[in-house]
Amino acid sequence: MGKRGPSPGTGGRPSKPLADKIAEGNPGKRPLKVMEFKDLPDMQGEEMPKPSEMLSATQKDGRVLQAKEIYEQTWDWLNKRGCVSYISPQTLERYAMAAARWKHCEEIITATGYLAKHPTTGGAMTSPYVSIGQNYLSQANRLWNEIFAVIRENTATEYSGPTNQNDFMEQLLRSREKRK
Repeated sequence: MGKRGPSPGTGGRPSKPLADKIAEGNPGKRPLKVMEFKDLPDMQGEEMPKPSEMLSATQKDGRVLQAKEIYEQTWDWLNKRGCVSYISPQTLERYAMAAARWKHCEEIITATGYLAKHPTTGGAMTSPYVSIGQNYLSQANRLWNEIFAVIRENTATEYSGPTNQNDFMEQLLRSREKRK
């Protein structure tokens, strides 16, 4: 028998983007909250909330977690587009933490390889950092999609430029090139 209703955690049918509501003449007749992208260099932005200390904590392997940098870059990206007030600092922190942990796992995999020694049999097995990294990547993508959905639902125009997610991927690739 098939499953009924929305999946847990999805909250039902997704909201229609603001641009679609405007194009259809606002069929619900509710007041629409409009947010415009503004890429003007002389814009006055909000003061960035201080990131939590845990975002730059030293990890067990001695590396400093780079979540603070990701948080600041994401906040700056949102602020430049005039939509930082729509996203809670806690959501940004969760995204930054997941993205930084994924990046940390990828760095460990690069240093140690994809295989590990099984603790009881001594045979080869997939490194646990592979699945841990996949989980963090999934979490980071889910949180980014949540952030971008808020932006998409509150803008009158479609955004097609680079996202902070693109910048993060480029950073990871650049950090790998530096180690070679």
